Amino acid sequence: MNKPGRLTNRALRGKEEWFKRIFRDQIAEAAGILEVVLSGIVLVALLFSIVPLVELMPGLLTDADSIEVHMFLERALDIVIGIEFIKMLAKHSPGSVLEVLLYAIARHMIVGHEDAVQNLVSVGAIALIFIIRKYFFVPSFGHKLPGGEPAPDLKEEGQ
Repeated sequence: MNKPGRLTNRALRGKEEWFKRIFRDQIAEAAGILEVVLSGIVLVALLFSIVPLVELMPGLLTDADSIEVHMFLERALDIVIGIEFIKMLAKHSPGSVLEVLLYAIARHMIVGHEDAVQNLVSVGAIALIFIIRKYFFVPSFGHKLPGGEPAPDLKEEGQ
């Protein structure tokens, strides 16, 4: 027989599950805060990296050789990829991941001095991303699903 005030196994399991759920929620909240802090650190670093980019601009006007143009494009595209990375952390959508990948592949093609096979692979990767975007629908690329209903991530923002 159970004595009054004594917890049964079922009650103990219920309390244990409740503590696990609270602990998981707190870990998820801490991870979200760390993600925001990381985004802030990356943003500050990107703001600092704009200064050398601006310093390169007068050289482009006076004696723009291929090395200076290459350095300028590298830094500018790195900053753009960094900005897209911050947006990816903020949005949490597959579409933002694809956008980062598109910019990274485009940067590789533009500033990389690769052979024809590497360029073909890069073009194929970009084509694959667009195929994924069109046929497997990523909500952040459009406001409506192929059937015409609003995208799930937009429903959440509107509520």
